[in-house]
Amino acid sequence: MAPNLTGPAALNLTDAVEGTLADFLAREIAALDEMDPALGGFARTARDCVLAGGKRLRPTFAYWGWRGAAGPEQRVEPVLPAFAALELLHTFALVHDDVMDGSDTRRGHPTAHRVLEAQHAAAGRRGDPARFGEASAVLIGDLCLVWADRLLGAADVSDAVLLGARRCYDQMRIETIAGQYLDILGEAEPGSWSVARALRVARHKTAAYTVLRPLHFGLTLAAPATAKRSHALLDAYSGYGLGVGEAFQLRDDLLGVYGEPAVTGKPAGDDLLAGKPTALLMLAREMATSAQLAELGCEPRTEADVQHLAQVVADTGAPERVEKMIEERVAAAVHALRRAPIDDVTRNMLTGLAVTATQRQA
Repeated sequence: MAPNLTGPAALNLTDAVEGTLADFLAREIAALDEMDPALGGFARTARDCVLAGGKRLRPTFAYWGWRGAAGPEQRVEPVLPAFAALELLHTFALVHDDVMDGSDTRRGHPTAHRVLEAQHAAAGRRGDPARFGEASAVLIGDLCLVWADRLLGAADVSDAVLLGARRCYDQMRIETIAGQYLDILGEAEPGSWSVARALRVARHKTAAYTVLRPLHFGLTLAAPATAKRSHALLDAYSGYGLGVGEAFQLRDDLLGVYGEPAVTGKPAGDDLLAGKPTALLMLAREMATSAQLAELGCEPRTEADVQHLAQVVADTGAPERVEKMIEERVAAAVHALRRAPIDDVTRNMLTGLAVTATQRQA
């Protein structure tokens, strides 16, 4: 049973989401175990991806979007499955993203396709272990996406409210996939990219499904209590969500080059190795001297090359510009909350989240 979260700070939200996920996954794994023991093992690998940690930002933003709309006295238990479903959607995106990027680690642990590759090799199965790992990881991502749908359907709300939430959820998924496609397209066509296009990718790939749509999702789950305030809340959440979401991705751009691997759980410089046209790299190209621009055009092949390229990017002044962009977006987000018809506790929590989500080290 999830803890009651009607208190003002909802301090047990993360624990409640974890508990909801653990209970749901236990039931799903048991059902697959009955089909075939191999499926149970496959499902446990998926479970490990879901429960491997993380900041649980998406359920948190969804909760405060709901709380600001529904008010402090409403019980969260009926909508908690919907919030937890966002973590299953997130796992789907992460597992597929790691396959597309060929990443070896996530949160300091081997990525799903590497775990499955190792399982294949250890079992002495036929075929290429790497190919098996990638194919199986795609299926893990697919399974998490279906699980997310199933858990969302467990929310104890009216059919009308669930339909409204589902529309928002579907839009979130479309934007995530669209942003991901633009992300991989940018790696294939770096010469056609720009700062504006990099920010467009950030808006769809990260801002929408990390902050903006979870807030909207929470708002829809609070209906019909918010009918008189829905437009004002939607406007405030949109301004806040876009600002914090873009700043979140800009921080990711910096961490992808200058983050500490022991903290981020991923090697530094992966974006540079992949040639990913992030806003940071696009700004560096705009601000570079002719000599720096020539160096930025070189493809790094070794760790020393990556470190040198990171220094060239730093020398252009682009990281400082990105820090300024983060600061501006957080300020705009906080300003959007000032006119929001929400209680002070929600306003203060969202203000704090704007800072913690964008000034993080991982």
